[in-house]
Amino acid sequence: MTHTLTRPLAQLGAAALSALASIGRVALYAIETVSHLFRPPFYGREFLQALIQIGWLSLPVVGLTAFFTGGALALQIYAGGARFNAEAVVPSIVAIGMARELGPVLGGLMVAARVASSIAAEIGTMKVTEQIDALVTLSTNPMKYLTLPRVLAATLALPVLIAVGDAIGIMGGWIVGVTRLDFNSATYLKNTVDFLEPWDVTSGMIKGAVFGFLVALMGCYHGMQSGRGAQGVGRATKSAVVAASVLILAANYLLTELFFSA
Repeated sequence: MTHTLTRPLAQLGAAALSALASIGRVALYAIETVSHLFRPPFYGREFLQALIQIGWLSLPVVGLTAFFTGGALALQIYAGGARFNAEAVVPSIVAIGMARELGPVLGGLMVAARVASSIAAEIGTMKVTEQIDALVTLSTNPMKYLTLPRVLAATLALPVLIAVGDAIGIMGGWIVGVTRLDFNSATYLKNTVDFLEPWDVTSGMIKGAVFGFLVALMGCYHGMQSGRGAQGVGRATKSAVVAASVLILAANYLLTELFFSA
């Protein structure tokens, strides 16, 4: 009887301990990854390839997401503002909303879907086919050769992607505002420039750097932890995308609290 009553508590405790152990493993993995930045050698070719894969090739999906989000945001703010006779706030709210929140978060999530899955699948397949063991045999540290270039590339590329996405999103809002909502083009652009502050854009780019670090770290970590066979690689890919997405949303709240709390 006592055993039956305590079993749920035991299961809850085991789940809590398992979660804490996972957090600890990820933290140690992150610390080890950063430590390799300050120790030679540095594989520049791998870094440049990762920069192209993560940065340049992610630009179309981030740009399209930002463009349609900016347009939809303009329509929604105009419709909502009409209830209070405040339609004139559309340009400033679109600009601030894209730069502070929607640009970084949606850009980060789209990169997580594209990059975290790609990295986890690539490294997971390398583990399954024993290519990582071959690297160790050749006296090449897998953390230094596989993880660091991808994490560094994502951390540097994502702020630039976010900045470009912000501009495209604001352009989407401007196109909708001028063509659909009968705004004067010069007035719309003037309101955007007048109300948008440098810190709005800078805070979004800082968020982008944090999100890039988390996305690549999750992809590499789950790829390295991949089980054997196709199922193991699939599970690692799924875990990487889910973990990166949740961490982006959690980190976004914490950074917003840090940057903009009264």
